[in-house]
Parts: sequence; C-alpha cells; structure tokens
Amino acid sequence: MIRYAFILFLICTSAKAATSFKNNIIQNLKNINNVTFNFEQNINNKIESGICIIQYPQKIFCKYDLDNQKVLVSNGKSLVIKTLTSFYLYPLDKTPLNYILDKDFLINKIPNLEERVINDKFVNYKFLENENEINVFFDKNNFNLVGWQTLDIYQNLTITHLNSIIKNQKIEEKLFQLPNRN
Repeated sequence: MIRYAFILFLICTSAKAATSFKNNIIQNLKNINNVTFNFEQNINNKIESGICIIQYPQKIFCKYDLDNQKVLVSNGKSLVIKTLTSFYLYPLDKTPLNYILDKDFLINKIPNLEERVINDKFVNYKFLENENEINVFFDKNNFNLVGWQTLDIYQNLTITHLNSIIKNQKIEEKLFQLPNRN
C-alpha cells in the first residue's frame, strides 16, 4: 500500500512539475517584448554564427559573422536574406520562422504540446505546422527560449542555439526595415 501511495505521489509531482514548466515558460514569454542574443546555426551541416534581435510580434534582425555580410531581416510580413551577392525575399508566413517569432502563437500552442526535459537542462516542445516540423527549446531554470530546430517541406534541417540572452532592451524600429536589393 505504501508503495502504491509513493508511486502515486511521484506521478502527481511529475505532472505538477510539467505544468509548472509550461506555466513559467508562458509567463516568461508574456513578459518579453524583445530579446537580443548571439546565435550559432547549423543549416544542413553548415555552421554560421552572429547576433540577432527579435522584436515581438514577428520581427527579427540578424547579422552573421561572415565575409559576405549576410543579414536576415523580417518586418513582420516579409523575410529578406541578403548577402553581398544575393537577395532573397519570402513571405514570412511561408517560413517556419513565422511561428517562432510569434510569441502569442507559442503561448497558445504550448499548453497542448507534449513536454520533454532534455539532459535535465532544457524543456522541448515539438509541433507540426503547415508541413514544417518545429522544435522549440527553453532553459529549464530561467524559462528563456534557447533554441529551435526546424525541418521544412524540402527536408532542410536548421538548428539554432541562442546564448548571451538579453531581454527587453530599447530597440530602434528602423532596424527591421527590409534592406534594398543593391
């Protein structure tokens, strides 16, 4: 009898901890207007790094540490990836980044997702949206978004790790203006 009571206690404690992670992650997201971070990104085994600023909802500016002066910018509707020699313009809503940059989407999605704790450090939620498989990762202790992994409809795997995270800084809105082609 004591053994069954102990097992029931463990199950209830685990369920409460999972609910606590979700609630704390959601509350943390609600309190964030913007976040600045360094990143390392692996796109189909090609490693790139740089610095990004996310301004909710759905704006991002990333400057890569590359000789080709690569930048990625979203104004909330479109996404531009520009280098010295190339210029790509996409509707944001056709990319997996659309969901990651929409904190209200994440806040509404997380309560219904299965939770995994990884290496006792990260909390992971996985979901499928418009043929994109998306994994988001949060720090188990401070509940910050610390990375994501996307697999798009073309089977392109992108893994992004965030570090040196700073929340709610004063940010110039002009940073999110889409660059010109030239």
